Amino acid sequence: MKVINYFESDNKDHWLEELKKSDWGPGIWLYELLRDNTLDDLVGANSKALLLIDGQHLLSFCTYARRDDITAPSLTPWIGFVYTFPKYRGNRYAGKLLQYAKELAKKEGHEHIYISTNETGLYEKYGYCFYQIMKDIHDEDSRVYRIDVK
Repeated sequence: MKVINYFESDNKDHWLEELKKSDWGPGIWLYELLRDNTLDDLVGANSKALLLIDGQHLLSFCTYARRDDITAPSLTPWIGFVYTFPKYRGNRYAGKLLQYAKELAKKEGHEHIYISTNETGLYEKYGYCFYQIMKDIHDEDSRVYRIDVK
């Protein structure tokens, strides 16, 4: 089991097909953004699509990017599109991705990582703390969480 960056993969077609199997609307949207090469337009240049894989199987995925669905240029980086396929849930696989992203942020010199979500109880178990309610790009309230990376 390992984390790879979709953009650095030699097997992008395979990973796109795996992403396409998502039963979650935002997962399908991520598939379309990657297929159409437009993820950076949404979340900023040099974004990463992190995939937790086991051989040729995609277990879990997320993005690591300059921005997400919150317009707050001073807050960066963001984790988005966090998803674990149903048959792999309960193994804390999302936590492996979150830890990987935390290590990336630390190497890049960031103080925090942010997540915009309406979930409660999920990210707290990985060390994230509620930061504040912010408006997303659809002018809806979203819970923003953050974690210290230093």
